[in-house]
Amino acid sequence: MYGISQKLNYKMVWQALLLMSILSMLLIAPASAETVEENTVAIENLQTALTAIWLILAGGIVFLMHAGFSLVEIGLTRTKNTANILMKNFMTVCLGIVVFWAVGWGIMYGADYAGLIGIDQFFLMGADNGIWNSWWFQMVFAATGATIVSGAMAERTDFKAYLIYTVLMVALIYPVYGHWVWSGVGILTSGALVDAVGVGFHDFAGSGVVHSIGGYSALAGVLLVGSRIGKFKNGKAIPIPGHSLPLAFLGTLILAFGWVGFNGGSTLNANDPFMSLVIVNTFLAAGAGAICVMLITWMKTGKPDPSLTANGLLAGLVAVTAPCGSIANWAAIVIGIIAGIIVYAGVMFNENVLKLDDPVGAIAVHGYCGTWGLLSVGIFSIGIGNGILADAAYAAGGAGLLYGGYQQFLIQIVGIILSIVWAFGISFVIFKLLDWTIGLRVSEEHEITGLDIVEHGISAYPEFMIQEE
Repeated sequence: MYGISQKLNYKMVWQALLLMSILSMLLIAPASAETVEENTVAIENLQTALTAIWLILAGGIVFLMHAGFSLVEIGLTRTKNTANILMKNFMTVCLGIVVFWAVGWGIMYGADYAGLIGIDQFFLMGADNGIWNSWWFQMVFAATGATIVSGAMAERTDFKAYLIYTVLMVALIYPVYGHWVWSGVGILTSGALVDAVGVGFHDFAGSGVVHSIGGYSALAGVLLVGSRIGKFKNGKAIPIPGHSLPLAFLGTLILAFGWVGFNGGSTLNANDPFMSLVIVNTFLAAGAGAICVMLITWMKTGKPDPSLTANGLLAGLVAVTAPCGSIANWAAIVIGIIAGIIVYAGVMFNENVLKLDDPVGAIAVHGYCGTWGLLSVGIFSIGIGNGILADAAYAAGGAGLLYGGYQQFLIQIVGIILSIVWAFGISFVIFKLLDWTIGLRVSEEHEITGLDIVEHGISAYPEFMIQEE
């Protein structure tokens, strides 16, 4: 009896629910055209608000990368220069904020002149909510190029000279190339060159605009500032160990987290259906790069090298930054593996052949791997309208070599050449002028003492002092 009663109760409940549903449909009038239009507008406003919030959040994540750069740099250098490095990276951010507001944004995104440079919107004059939001996200990118240079020239560069260079990087070097690539009206994405090739240059989140520019600027600076005392003896590179591998690894992981905003935020749309693909490709390349370098060092020396392995992760991240929205997952892994090979070979080549002293490996990580990232677009790009990227608005316009295209590869070569010539050439001139005027390098005595005491009158570790050469 209990079972029959329970079934009857269930039946009565379902009948009541069905009756209520029918009455609801009868009583509620169909939505008017005005209501549909209002709902459409509300949805569009919500999507706009979500995008604004996402760009603010993504910019905040990228901003945190400056902490990562600071930790990597101090971890791979000596205690006596820690405060100096922290001050350089801190002031890079502070100067970057003001300079990009005053000059950098206008040159990068102002009204175009001949595809070469922006000529208005200085001091954000005439800005509205859209520009302010975009400025924030672009600003956190702008100072990164100078931070790359800081690491490569660490432990022997005059603080004043570095600050002046930082101003010029954020005001001129970075935004000019950025205008060519990201403004939408620059020489690499519109105009006669693009018409001749048939497709525009593609650098999704900055393998070239940020990393190559920083890396080849660093190359110019390292050539002119020279190596640290004791780095080379009879032409052979002598290791100068950093003082804190834990800080270097923590910084590396913070940087990796920053790439969530760096690449993910570069979709510029919180509602983008391909954002997850961008993130997946980003970290597949990172993991592949680290594994590759670990295996190389293990095979070469019999022991896996920690600092080079960390740079392998960064190499994969840098390389995939340009193509991450244009490729399949397997391509991201290949790009990361090749980036690992490049960063290891690049560090060895810089030290043993060019006799360059780059304490953090910035030239190889950001310069060489940034170039590889740009080139990989022309090789692995699926092309808009093809396969999994049929509806992706920001993928490379042309298919890569592996998909039967060649135009994208050609324009990528042009963009690579311009990035190297521009960044290295203008930075070499600036560093040379700084060397002639205020001096680029500190004295030998000051270098031996350490820049913390000489430049700032303080030690980062006041409770203990380590005797160094």
